[in-house]
This record gives sequence, structure tokens and C-alpha cells, in this order.
Amino acid sequence: MYDVKSLKAEEFISDEEIRETLAYADANKDNVQMVNEILAKARLKKGLTHREASVLLACEMPDKIREMYDLAREIKEDYYGNRIVLFAPLYLSNYCVNGCVYCPYHSKNKHIARKKLTQEDIVREVTALQDMGHKRLAIEAGEDPVNNPIEYILECINTIYSIKHKNGAIRRVNVNIAATTVENYTKLKDAGIGTYILFQETYHKESYLKLHPTGPKHDYDYHTEAMDRAMEGGIDDVGLGVLFGLEMYRYEFAGLLMHAEHLEAVHGVGPHTISVPRIKRADDIDPDVFDNGISDDTFAKICALIRIAVPYTGMIISTRESQAVREKVLPLGVSQISGGSRTSVGGYDIPETSEDITSAQFDVSDTRTLDQVVNWLMKMDYIPSFCTACYRAGRTGDRFMALCKSMQILNCCHPNALMTLKEYLEDYASPETKQIGLELIERELARIPNEKVRQITADHIHDIAEGQRDFRF
Repeated sequence: MYDVKSLKAEEFISDEEIRETLAYADANKDNVQMVNEILAKARLKKGLTHREASVLLACEMPDKIREMYDLAREIKEDYYGNRIVLFAPLYLSNYCVNGCVYCPYHSKNKHIARKKLTQEDIVREVTALQDMGHKRLAIEAGEDPVNNPIEYILECINTIYSIKHKNGAIRRVNVNIAATTVENYTKLKDAGIGTYILFQETYHKESYLKLHPTGPKHDYDYHTEAMDRAMEGGIDDVGLGVLFGLEMYRYEFAGLLMHAEHLEAVHGVGPHTISVPRIKRADDIDPDVFDNGISDDTFAKICALIRIAVPYTGMIISTRESQAVREKVLPLGVSQISGGSRTSVGGYDIPETSEDITSAQFDVSDTRTLDQVVNWLMKMDYIPSFCTACYRAGRTGDRFMALCKSMQILNCCHPNALMTLKEYLEDYASPETKQIGLELIERELARIPNEKVRQITADHIHDIAEGQRDFRF
């Protein structure tokens, strides 16, 4: 039985409800009146239910799809402006006891190089990341209670925060590790993490069990209920995601939105972020084996409808996607991207070469440097943002959501983005990127509506040029 407020996975992600939703969407995808009514509701910019959004996903009327894309662009601008937050993943360890058939870290893979960073390694890797200009990391590790216990993760977080190199500092560490206990989530909260991220991979339980045949991740209920335990442990911000290509995309889309609705109903706070990875080629893994891959056009439509259905969430796209795909979906709702990423364990201080036995989780499609990504974003009139102010000012969980849902968060985010971009330009940018960025900052300063905030921002930008750092609203 479907119950959005239940704490049981099979009730808040009900297979029966999803199948009824898909049937309802199929029955009404050509119902012009209903589609128009759903779009009218969406224009209020308060979101849609999983059933309403599923009707739009099934709808194939070209003029209505154009309306969806136009609305997604408008909602993205109203909630997040033209900012794009930048981050980098840092893989700590690829030791893993799970048997996930789509991931090269699976325990039976004897080809992949198994690696685990020491604390000394982490100092070198984070120093290299700081020298690139990064301020925000997402740490990743396989599930292995012997090699990657929670104590190791906590030690790594502490080391990362302690590293200060020239003007560099990692100001926010997001964590993407396996489902764990309330006690361990409390430890992560106390360690000062930003967002706890866990991909569901697939909400289709039968497929989930087949795709995760061995290891602790085989437990569908424990994995799916992880976000409730994380919030019980005190973590304010959590991030959802599915791996598109493993199962029917419409099923995953409905399940993803149902999970967001569940978090909102139970905890009063929906997902801080939603990630949209697609399965990619990697060592020992051929994505062609999975027959549920989605086209770039379908992927773009999914991104647009997530933005429409969950307007407050941050949407993340990684370097799994090419520059061309990123350009396609950035206007449709994406608000965070990775740049200059490595998916090998470490890989920033001394990148793996083609002669090395890889430790990478998947192939990177966008291989540009962070400076090239920053340059590219600015040429498209986006503000590359390295801001971490909300997390450090306590604007997390329901406090962040209240500001975001009222569309007031821009009052902080826009000036913070400009100030952190100025830091990047002064400390790390190439001459061409710096020139483009300085011109962009001048234009964007004029767009700050509050005269007092605009003047304070301008003053801080001047102070940054004089050597001061870390201003924030």
C-alpha cells in the first residue's frame, strides 16, 4: 500500500503506485486539456506531484515539450539565477565488498587496480585540487568495512578541512558513501559535512536485487531508507539520484519524485540535490549490456521535468556527460557541475596514464581543465560559483529551503557567487579567463537589486583584489 509518510521503503516507493502512475500517464499523455492544466499548475513554480510530472514525461506533443523547456528555464532563473556551482569528486578508496554488476568496483573484478588513499596522499591530492581553484569536494568510497570503515572516512574529512595551501581551502565536503547507521550519520554530521549523497541506482526492487546480487548493498529496504536514517542522525541536507540506463527511465523518474515527496512529507525538507547520472563505459563494464539506455533528448526532458517538479532542488550533472550534453541541459535546470574531474582513486596530484592499470569508476566524457570549464561557462553568461556560504552560515535544511522556496536565496547567492569567482580569477585563472571574468563581474554587479548589498559586494571585490579572502553574505 502506498503511503508517502511511511518509513518502510516498499510503502513510500510503492511498485503498485508507480505502475498505476505509468498507466495513468499513458492514458493521458495526449489529453491536451489535462496537459495544459498540469502546465498551468507548474507555472505557479511550486512543483508537481510524481503523477502529474509523469504525464508530462509521457507527453510527446512537440509544442507542449517546448512549453516544458521554456518553463524549466524560467524556474531555474527564478530560483538559482545564472549561477553554476562547481565541485570536484575525490575518490578515497575503490575497495568494495559489493557485487554491483554495473560498477567496476564490484568485488569479483580482478582487473582493476585497488587503491586507498593514505592521509599523506590526501594532503597531496587536496593541495592539487586547491591549486586548481576548487573549494567544494564530493568524497567517494566503495563499501568495505575493513578497508573503508567510518573512522577512515571521518579521518579523511578532518584531514581535508585542515589543509590550507596558499589561498586555497576546501570549505565544504559532501559525502557519497554507502548506506549506514543513524549513529554513523551523526558522526558525519559532527564532522561538518555538507550534503550526504546516496544514489538509489534503481527504484525497481526486482531489478535492484538482480543488479546487486551480493554484499550489504543487496538489502533494498536498508538502502532505500538510508535518507530517513541520515536525517534522524541530524544531517540536514541529503542528495538523491538514480543511475539512468539500468531500468525503465519512466519508472525511475516516478520513483525519484516519490522519494522527494516522502522526504518532504516526513521531514519537512526535500532533497537538497538531485543527480542525474547515466551509465557509462568503465573497466569490466559495458553499458551496451544494459538495454534501458536513454537518448540525449530524453535525458534533457528528464532534467527539465525534475526542475519543474522539484523547483527548489539543486540539480547535479557530472563529467559522465560530454560538453555538448552539458550545454544542452544547463539551461533546463542544472545548477551544479563538476570540473577538471578524476574518477580514479586520487588522480589529481599524479594523474593515471593510459599505461596504468586503472582505478577509475567510469570514463570521463568531459576532460577539460577547471579553467577551461570556468571560461566556457562565462562565455555562455553563467556565473561560475565556488560559494559555500549557506553551509557555513547555518542556512541548511529547512532554513535553506525556506529561503529557496520563497526565491529569496538569490539575495545571498548572487553576490557570493561573484565574490568567490573573483577569488578564483585572482588566484588561479589564465589571463584570458581572468579578463572574461572581470568583465562578467562588472555586468553582474549592476544586476544586484539592493543598492546596499551591491555596494558591499563591490567593496569586497575590491578587497579581494587587494589580497583579502572569504567574504560572504
